[in-house]
Amino acid sequence: MRKLTKYLLVDFAIVFGTAMLLVTFAFSIGAIYKAIDVISKGLPAIVVGKFFVYNLPYALAFAIPISALFSTLLLFGRLSSDSEISALKSGGLSLWQISSPILLFSLVLSCLCLYNVCVVYPSTTYETRKLLQGMGVEDPIKLLEEGRFIREFDGYMIYVGKKNRNRVKDLIVYEVDKKGKVTGTVRADSGIMTVDKEKALLKIDLFDVRIEIPDPDAPDDSAKTRYVNARKYPIRLDINELTGKKTLTKKRKNMTALELIHRIRNPEQNQEWMGKKDLVVERTRDLVDFHQRMCLSVSPLMFVLIAIPLGIKSHRKESSIGMLMSLVIMFVYYIFIILSDTFDKDPHLYPWLMPWLPIVFGQIAGLVLMHRAN
Repeated sequence: MRKLTKYLLVDFAIVFGTAMLLVTFAFSIGAIYKAIDVISKGLPAIVVGKFFVYNLPYALAFAIPISALFSTLLLFGRLSSDSEISALKSGGLSLWQISSPILLFSLVLSCLCLYNVCVVYPSTTYETRKLLQGMGVEDPIKLLEEGRFIREFDGYMIYVGKKNRNRVKDLIVYEVDKKGKVTGTVRADSGIMTVDKEKALLKIDLFDVRIEIPDPDAPDDSAKTRYVNARKYPIRLDINELTGKKTLTKKRKNMTALELIHRIRNPEQNQEWMGKKDLVVERTRDLVDFHQRMCLSVSPLMFVLIAIPLGIKSHRKESSIGMLMSLVIMFVYYIFIILSDTFDKDPHLYPWLMPWLPIVFGQIAGLVLMHRAN
């Protein structure tokens, strides 16, 4: 049994390592383009190296599950085509005994993924932002990401519904005082952003605007609110204040799992500047992000469990069939991840549960197929 375990693990590790290199390289292409931009600015090689190092955890979050899936399909497809599975079964071993070393290895991979997506990946993405800000190369327009609240600019809380390059739609700007209390709200159907490098300003020209000005003396903010409509409303944000900060406000993707759990359990911390509807949406997005991380961490175990019986059935041309099966399974799995991101504004649809659907059904299908193959 020890020789069998060594034999399976060595073969699996070779294929897994090769797949890891290829998939990691594919996910690092974005970092390569960013590094080229950094090199063109005459920055030292150590800075370029940091970009690659900080990008690795992001690539590994997806590369590990994909590589485990492909390696398992390829390994058991070859064992089946060479009649090694039949020989081992005739020797008195069950399929569970044969596949137990790979299943245990997938459990280790899931633990590594869990630590990566919960601790390492959020920390490195935050370090990347600090590195970019410290060099002054972060495009201020890129800071206004769609679907989240931006708090990097003093005196403003900005929400972008949709963004296409320098054009935005469904934009909300909260004007806040030093205490964090909302002094005005600007809602616009669309807007155009431009950067004035000479004056170090980010210009946002809003169109079809509705301005809400609450009465500070009213006991209820909604009791005495003035509404003003305008066709155009300009907003000017100082970039110097942004780049001069030593600390950055963490985005959702920059938070560790514990920080995200704390934010989910204490949504009232944002109650001062967010409305009840916006607060529910923001909490829903936090839940979606957290559950996506958990699903990514357990996906290697699910992929391996379902790939073992599927790999055994692919008797001929196991490499091409294994690749095709890998693409199909990955497509079904990641389509639910995309759906959860698509419906993260609709809490009544429970979008944070969508990533678990392929995990649960995949595990059940894997157990059923394993039982039949055994």
